[in-house]
Amino acid sequence: MNTRSKIAAFGMVALSFAFSGNAAAQQMKEKTVMVGGAAMYPSKNIVENAMNSKDHKTLVAAVKAAGLVETLQSKGPFTVFAPTDAAFAKLPAGTVENLVKPENKAMLTKILTYHVLPGKYNAKQVWAAVKAGNGKAMMKTVQGEELTFWTKGKDLYVTDAKGNKAKVTIADVNQSNGVIHVIDTVLMP
Repeated sequence: MNTRSKIAAFGMVALSFAFSGNAAAQQMKEKTVMVGGAAMYPSKNIVENAMNSKDHKTLVAAVKAAGLVETLQSKGPFTVFAPTDAAFAKLPAGTVENLVKPENKAMLTKILTYHVLPGKYNAKQVWAAVKAGNGKAMMKTVQGEELTFWTKGKDLYVTDAKGNKAKVTIADVNQSNGVIHVIDTVLMP
């Protein structure tokens, strides 16, 4: 190989590293949050990130069964209160298996959309609403009913229509089309 060929080959290798490095550098610049052992990238949408969390396999399967993938990949913005697999495991035996059956799609959709607020609300905004409401804030879900938010010490909680209380365990997981707050209990309309 002559000198010119070696320089050209070296240049091509250097360029390929530069381009791949730029993509990696871009992802490194994003402020990620770890959820379920995976980095959640603000440049990805709700579904793209949730699919990478090993703690949200049940939620992802339920979203697919309800036909909500396309909606949660849309522009939004949405605020999603995402129950973990452990939260789903708290439900009575057979509940999840029953809900993901095609004949129960309407009920599953109702439950899942009860976990979603239209708009993007970070934890600071929810805390401010709770403070302004003298200790609680009511917010209407995409499903149409309200959730009640409250605080205890440094923790943010949400109570559903049935009185179930969920603690926000990871707040402010930013997405390209909204924000996710991880919760420890499934909410029921």
